[in-house]
Amino acid sequence: MNRFLTVLKITRRSAILLVLSVALSSSIRTPLLEQLKERGSITVVTRNSPTAYYEDRNGPTGYEYELAKAFADYLGLELNLMIVTNQEEVLNALKSGKADMAAAGLSKEQTSESPLAYSPAYASITQQIIYHRRNRKPESLKDMQDSRLMVPAGSRHAYTLRRWQHSEIPSLTWRETHDYDSSDLLQMISDKELDYTLVNSNDFQLMRTYLPNLDVAFTLGDLQSVAWMFPDTYDRSVIERAYDFFYRPEAGVLMASLSERYYGHVEKFDYVGAHRFLRQTKRVLPRYENHFRQAADKYGFDWRLIAAMGYQESHWQRNARSFTGVRGLMMLTMATAQEMGIEDRLDPKQSIFGGTRYLNSVRNRLDESIQEPDRTWMAMAAYNVGLGHLEDARMLAEDLGRDPNLWLDIKETLPLLSQRRYYSKTRYGYARGNEPVTYVQNIRRYYDVLVWNAEQVNKNFDDSADNAVTVIPPLQ
Repeated sequence: MNRFLTVLKITRRSAILLVLSVALSSSIRTPLLEQLKERGSITVVTRNSPTAYYEDRNGPTGYEYELAKAFADYLGLELNLMIVTNQEEVLNALKSGKADMAAAGLSKEQTSESPLAYSPAYASITQQIIYHRRNRKPESLKDMQDSRLMVPAGSRHAYTLRRWQHSEIPSLTWRETHDYDSSDLLQMISDKELDYTLVNSNDFQLMRTYLPNLDVAFTLGDLQSVAWMFPDTYDRSVIERAYDFFYRPEAGVLMASLSERYYGHVEKFDYVGAHRFLRQTKRVLPRYENHFRQAADKYGFDWRLIAAMGYQESHWQRNARSFTGVRGLMMLTMATAQEMGIEDRLDPKQSIFGGTRYLNSVRNRLDESIQEPDRTWMAMAAYNVGLGHLEDARMLAEDLGRDPNLWLDIKETLPLLSQRRYYSKTRYGYARGNEPVTYVQNIRRYYDVLVWNAEQVNKNFDDSADNAVTVIPPLQ
């Protein structure tokens, strides 16, 4: 009997230990980073927007896409993208576990109501009220009562307006839409279908090039910090690697390069020049579009880039002439025209084909180590200032510890060619180095506008979308 009780006690003790062991092992989850490595990939949710992710003729691109791709490479994982259209969908993807992290150009403040963890902040933005320049500029939200104000539903902008309505302006009203994002709303203001919207400053910085009749009325709220987002239910294994990723010296170089690529050509905005360009795209460009398309196709360029270059050269004037004797739509010198086999510089087709062929020849003569898109920007700079001066600027960049293969660094060293202490050490001497930098930046702006215009052809902002709009009434 005693023996039976002893065995029973041992059996019960073993059973209890087994249950505790199972419970303990089930509560210890494999760290997320190890799970991702076993899977071989990381799923990142991002927005389809100019500041985050979009596709161009070369495939996926965008500031957030490039940054997330670099992080996936850093972890040794494949990047799986989940593309959504707004902030609400980004947060839902994280909450549901469909995405491991978000890289969507959103700020900590914009998502502070959700249970999230964050990477280090890597950019700053503000919220801006945007209006049409031909309308009265509001000084505050009090000036916008009874106006056509709309923001995306479920966005931080909607939350911001509610906060102001509750604390300061009970009579404030606006509409919220599930169908339109910030770029759509900005276009609607440009078309005078709306009076105002509230957008992030980085979104408007890119969009104002395409919509030059819009401007910032005022900033609402404080500076905000852009960061990646992670569900706070996860362990910190991936978040810690995100901190390691951003704190490396290479990350600073990468973000500087991305900032130049996506924002470097929109820092200075010329309202009058942008309006003139938009007018000319409707009045003049159609006359020469087929020539631009044919020449670009023959020499491997996007026709809109060559068209943008032609506008920078002559404003698409076939009889253009400079005081130095360059002539025609692509402003060819006599020597270049002869080299390219051009008989009549004032003939638009010959000029476009000659200019495109010459640009291609310059591009082909550049060092093989220069990759796209830097290769094209440098070829254009050389078209303007000469290949010799470009090579001098590359030599200076190397001497100054910069990368001679990045346009980001070359656009800083080209202006040095106008300073004696620098050009005296070069092969080709003095050059007005600021001019090719401005030249390339302008072409990039014009090119972006032409691409944007093409994307808008099939967009139709009709009244049928009003069914998807929620009207926010004033507080009683």
